Parts: sequence; C-alpha cells; structure tokens
Amino acid sequence: MTSPPHTLEAETGPDPVASIIVMHGLGADGSDFAPFVDEIDLRPIGPVRWLFPNAPQQPVTINGGYVMPAWFDIRHDRGDEDEAGLRRSQAAIEALLAHEKARGMPAHRIVLGGFSQGCAMALLTGLRHTERLAGIVGMSGYLPLAGTLAAERSAANADVPIFLAHGTQDEMVALPRATASRDALQALGYGVDWHAYPMGHSVCMEEVGDLRGWLLNVLAP
Repeated sequence: MTSPPHTLEAETGPDPVASIIVMHGLGADGSDFAPFVDEIDLRPIGPVRWLFPNAPQQPVTINGGYVMPAWFDIRHDRGDEDEAGLRRSQAAIEALLAHEKARGMPAHRIVLGGFSQGCAMALLTGLRHTERLAGIVGMSGYLPLAGTLAAERSAANADVPIFLAHGTQDEMVALPRATASRDALQALGYGVDWHAYPMGHSVCMEEVGDLRGWLLNVLAP
C-alpha cells in the first residue's frame, strides 16, 4: 500500500470543518504555500486544516538530472510525459486523501489544489477520485495525461468546482498550454472558474483574493 507523503499541517482552530491540500511546484517543498494559512481568511466557514505535502526527491531530466523535490520527471520533450512518476504521486496523494477521511474529514469537505507540478497532480488525482471533493484548485499548471481523462474520470467528480489561475507572462508553463487544459476540461463538461493575471510563473495577491472568495463559496456550510 502506498504511504501518504510527509506533510506539513496547520489548523486555524480546533475541530476543523474542512481540509485544504496544497501541493508545491518543482524544486520547492511543503512550506512554499504555508503563508496561505494567514493570507486566506476562511473564518466565516469555521476552522480549517491546511495540508502541505512534500514531493519526493528525484532526478529531473530537464534540469540535467539534478535531484530535487518533484512530483514527476519533466523530459525535454514536453509531450513525453512521465506517466509512471505521475501515477506514483497520484497514489501518494490518494493515500493522503484516505488518511484525511480516516480521521473524520469527509471527501466533500476536502479541497485538492496545487501550483505548477502541484496543479498537475491536483487535476490528475482529483478528477479521478471516487468520492466527490469540495473542489479542485490549479495554479500556473496544466492538465496531465489529458488523453486518458475521458476514460478514467470519476462520475462522482463530474460536477466538481474547478478554480484555474495562470499568469499571462508565464515563462515556465506557457499560457496556451494552460488555456488548452481549460478548454479540454470544458469540452468534457467540467465547470471551470478561469482567472488570468498579468504575472509570470508565480502567485499574486489578486489571485489570492479570488481564491479566497471561491473557497468561501465551495466550502460554505
């Protein structure tokens, strides 16, 4: 059985009413998005448990084989996806979801999100998860293994809310790749809340504000 990844946790109060999982990007770690705990005020819905899992250390081809935190390998040909690595990390995130549910948080109160590689993992895992999630957040990323989604997607999450945000000057994941992912999701009937910001491969405060509003909506009691 796959074990969940080592995960940083923070609770904004006792007896949290929702869990929000945020996966970092390539070369970062779980602490990368820890500021969200203070920046995104979700007090109107009650206490929240934030989870920031750490990706495994592995060689990354596009970075000369340098070992770094990565959810999957990135090859020089972006069309040559590391399916084995993606599936391994999908299993690890599924184990984290199972752990959350085992300690009493129902799937419909869990938001799965991420940035860049983390966005790819959130979409890969969330759309295939067998129980309805509260929502999926994708920041500055793309839809991986898009060709398998129609056959593998979960009916339980056919109507899951999806928040997608991207920088119009993103130099790492070009905007057309993100809009193609959005269009592919919409073609399969998913409701995508799309946001574009004048920024590079990063997160801006306007995005944080929009994300807060979206979270308050999908996690409303």
